[in-house]
Amino acid sequence: QVQLVESGGGLVQAGGSLRLSCAASGVIVSRSVVSWYRQAPRNERERVATIDSSGTIQYVDSVKGRFTIARDNAKNTVYLQMNNLKPEDTSVYYCYTWVRGHHWGQGTQVTVSS
Repeated sequence: QVQLVESGGGLVQAGGSLRLSCAASGVIVSRSVVSWYRQAPRNERERVATIDSSGTIQYVDSVKGRFTIARDNAKNTVYLQMNNLKPEDTSVYYCYTWVRGHHWGQGTQVTVSS
């Protein structure tokens, strides 16, 4: 059974940083494609960053240069380091992978105050 558990969200001032964690079980993150998505109220869910099994990384343009996705194979965890946060980054952030079906974490709230 695949489980993804996010943590690390919170309230931060603009310009601050947060690191989100996605602890996985039932799937080996180093052999999978894992993405971070976010969804703000009244907005569609948006893919923010992806890391695949070869280590290839992609970002949405709005976070390039500010966010970094990485994984710790020993901990089977994927991280999203978010620097220079902006109020428009305020969203619920979700971890996602596909292994014989779609798997989402429960989400973690990130709020950036101006």
